[in-house]
Formats: sequence, structure tokens, C-alpha cells
Amino acid sequence: MSYKMIVLDLDDTLLRDDHSISDRTKQALMEAQELGVKVVLASGRPTYGMKHIAEELSLAKYGSYILSFNGGKILNCQTYEEMFSSTLSPEAVHHLYELSRREGVYIHTYVGDEIITEEENPYTTIEATITGLPIRVAETFVNAVTEPVVKVLMVDAPEKIKEVETKLQAELEAEFSVMRSKPFFLEFTEKGVTKGTSLNQLIKACGIKREEVIAMGDSYNDLAMIEFAGLGVAMGNAPDDIKEIADFVTDTNMNDGVAKVVEEFVLNKVVSV
Repeated sequence: MSYKMIVLDLDDTLLRDDHSISDRTKQALMEAQELGVKVVLASGRPTYGMKHIAEELSLAKYGSYILSFNGGKILNCQTYEEMFSSTLSPEAVHHLYELSRREGVYIHTYVGDEIITEEENPYTTIEATITGLPIRVAETFVNAVTEPVVKVLMVDAPEKIKEVETKLQAELEAEFSVMRSKPFFLEFTEKGVTKGTSLNQLIKACGIKREEVIAMGDSYNDLAMIEFAGLGVAMGNAPDDIKEIADFVTDTNMNDGVAKVVEEFVLNKVVSV
């Protein structure tokens, strides 16, 4: 199979734990792009928190794309055209806020280039560190969200978030896409919007078949695109239930897992460990 697109989650997949790209991985991706293969970044991060990585990999030069907010937006890196945008109404966000109060977990969203929360907490601080966006602590969350937003996160300790996820996935199945991106991040987007559905839109626009796509990820918000792609790859650091669904399991994000897939399946090199 000749692959034409490589779709990459960022945190714990393309990026090492210090949020950097290894030299080996960068070289493999640049070589793939020189062959005409599109490298697409697909993350739960807001677009702002992905642009510097797109620049590091020269995605604009090679005419590639960003899927941000778990597929809530598709951006053409070359033209900065927003090819797709999904939003949640203020009323929907306010409903999620009430549910977060009921369940006793923190909540935040994005307004402009700020993360909005009502209470300072360590998990929103982690998000600010990852994305580079500042936090604004609002006196009232509901009053701070008066326009549509792309996604909302409920955040708390992993065991608490897992419990809330089980409950709210069942309760909100008809209204939202609900998925974990990290053990302590539970994400809400418009119903039917996932990395997989947005990837489907993108490949149709590009004239690429799903069989010609490699998608790599490590977490539950990556499942849809791993299942959709011709070659769905789970990282070595992914949970076992994600590895079981993937077509292929590579090495960890700390041991050039992405590079090894690109070298073997795109560059047709003998992979060295």
C-alpha cells in the first residue's frame, strides 16, 4: 500500500514528555513530506496550541492541515482557511456547567485566546501549560460564555473523571460527543464530531482514500481516527484496550514510535530500534 497521509495526535504520540519532537521523528516526517505525503496534526488542543508544531514541521510549505479541538476545526496551514468549524451553543455549555456542579468536577472552555474557568485548579493549569493559552478565572462561568465555543472540558482526578465519563456518556449520548483525551480530561464536542469524522471530511476534500491514511494516537479521543484509517496505529504507551483495536502497535512516544512507523510503512526502510 502506498500511503498518502499521516495523521498524528500530539501529546504522548508525536511529542515526547517534554513536548518536543525527536530528531529522528522530525527527519522521518520531513522525508515523507518530500515524497508528497501529507502530515496532518490532529489534537484535542485549540488551534493556537498547535501552530508552532505545524511551523516546526513546515506544514504550510507542504500544503497540509491541522485538525484541532478533537476535530472541531479543520485548518489549511497554507492558506489559513478554516475548512470546517463545529460549535456548542452557550445554552449547551451552560448545561454542561450545571452537570459539572452536580458531579463535583472542575470545568473549563475557550473564549477567544483564553481558557475560561470559574475555579483555579491543577488540571486547568496543565492545559494552560500544554497549549500556551492564559487562564481567565471568571466570577461566574455562565456569564463568561455568551457566544458559541468549540469544546468544553470537565477536569479532575483520573478516577473521578472515569466515573463521570461512564455516567455522562450514557446520559448525553444524544447531545454531545464525550471522550477522554487524558486520564484527567473529559472532552465534550458537538454530537458526531470526532477526529475520525473530521478526517473523513478532510480526505474527501483532498481526494485521498481512507486505505491510504495512517493515523497514530494514544488515547480515547484518538480511537475514532485509529478505527477509520487504513492503518490505525496505537502508541506503545497507549492503554491496552486501544492497542487491541489498532491495526498495529508501535513503540512509545519516548522511543521514536512515530518515526518507526513512518520509516517502515512510508519510507520503506529497515527499522532500527
